[in-house]
Amino acid sequence: MTHPWTANAVTDIAAEPQRIAVLFPAAGRAVGREPVDAAADPLGLRHGTADDLAREQLVGALLAALPPDGAAAALGELYRYGDDAERRGVLRGLNAAPEQPQAVVSTGLELVADALRTNDTRLVAAALGDFAGAHLDDHAWRHGVLKALFMGIPVDVVARLDDRADDELARMAAGLVAERRAAGREINDDMTRLAHSTTTTPTPGG
Repeated sequence: MTHPWTANAVTDIAAEPQRIAVLFPAAGRAVGREPVDAAADPLGLRHGTADDLAREQLVGALLAALPPDGAAAALGELYRYGDDAERRGVLRGLNAAPEQPQAVVSTGLELVADALRTNDTRLVAAALGDFAGAHLDDHAWRHGVLKALFMGIPVDVVARLDDRADDELARMAAGLVAERRAAGREINDDMTRLAHSTTTTPTPGG
């Protein structure tokens, strides 16, 4: 069920899109920051947090209220000037509606690339959602998955993994396994699973 604050915020943004600059940072205080499924997903990597879900809806309202160039610019500002939670909200908002005009896609790809350079597990997990699965090119997508493996992020958070996993990803995962084995470091089930995956399928981005 949508939180009443979120419903009101969506209505406000639909009428005055610039209101998102005030409402977006306020989401955590208004609806809470607890994981949606604290028992099974205590960090909110899979299902997000209460404020993640609120911000997803605010992003959706913004995308519907503005023309593509305006929406792209607004998302870029929300991400660049936001804290990690707000940046995660932008990414999750893109994941909730991955099919967007080219202006929004271009900006979204820049934001995903930035998130994948961080060492914030929740930000990286959000960056590997449906938007990245639909639009990230093969090279960048594989390296994003490998980073998730390296950081210990469960790969079931990676959208479209079964569709996009290929022999090159398996080779990269096998290399990671070999490196960690040589260093006497832990190898988890996700690493082993991807290292032994040899199914090559057509993928976006060539």
